[in-house]
Amino acid sequence: MDTPASPSLRRSFELHLRAEDRADNTIASYLESIRQAEAFLATLGKDLLDADRSDLETFLADLLARRAASTASTAATRHKALRILYGWLEEEGEISANPMAKLRPPIVPEHPVPIVPDDGLRRLLATCAGKDFEARRDTALIMFFLDTSARHGEAAGLKLVDLDFDYQAATVLGKGRRERTLPFGRKTVLALDRYLRARLRHRDSELPWLWLGQRGQLTAWGIQQVLRRRGRQAGLPGLHPHQLRHTFCHQWRAEGGNETDLMRLAGWRSPAMLHRYGASAADARAREAHRRLSPGDRL
Repeated sequence: MDTPASPSLRRSFELHLRAEDRADNTIASYLESIRQAEAFLATLGKDLLDADRSDLETFLADLLARRAASTASTAATRHKALRILYGWLEEEGEISANPMAKLRPPIVPEHPVPIVPDDGLRRLLATCAGKDFEARRDTALIMFFLDTSARHGEAAGLKLVDLDFDYQAATVLGKGRRERTLPFGRKTVLALDRYLRARLRHRDSELPWLWLGQRGQLTAWGIQQVLRRRGRQAGLPGLHPHQLRHTFCHQWRAEGGNETDLMRLAGWRSPAMLHRYGASAADARAREAHRRLSPGDRL
């Protein structure tokens, strides 16, 4: 059970995050991290204000004990949220020493996100064959992801006014509330146009959101569900929007696309992301080079 001070502390921290103009998803993630930390600390007879480094290490170790890559990633997220929280508490004079000051983040193993091969993409689009609303919408959605590298949260937040067919581009609000423009090609233009014509007959067509579902706006979660369902139909179990983002980046790098342009299109601020997202293309180039230069084959 929360101590009387806990809700107030979380609320104050939330106000601080909103004052910094953090994204809603980021705020929700940080607050969830804090709620989980509070619940664990309560089992130790502690709260956030009297927890020491050892207590927080025990919390993170408990997460990591589950021995899954996704758990390591979650633990890293919890570490980041707590680091920001305790930095704020120290600045506010709520604590005299920051217990997170020298606590290093967990190491997250690198597991390349699988890309969708060309035959898989053809099967995926084939599942959307038809002229009904869902077929038009899902074709446009898949083409949009493949052609723009949009994050699923960015796609979910799109409004009709964000599309510009003259420039063949969409304006999205990315991480850190940074606005950027995503160009798309002629085939995506056609898919979007067909969808928009079908959208006119939808009962919620007056809504400003681009993507509609059965009950109004198609949310980020709804988009994930659409792709998961289409993926199962195409023999691509577990398909998620991030795979299409990786597929875009893989194809861009494989075709010799400029790295600076890719950073702008993908909305990255750190060049380190080029390595992570370009790993599959680099592996493919290495395999091709080996086929040409194999020392064993030259004996």
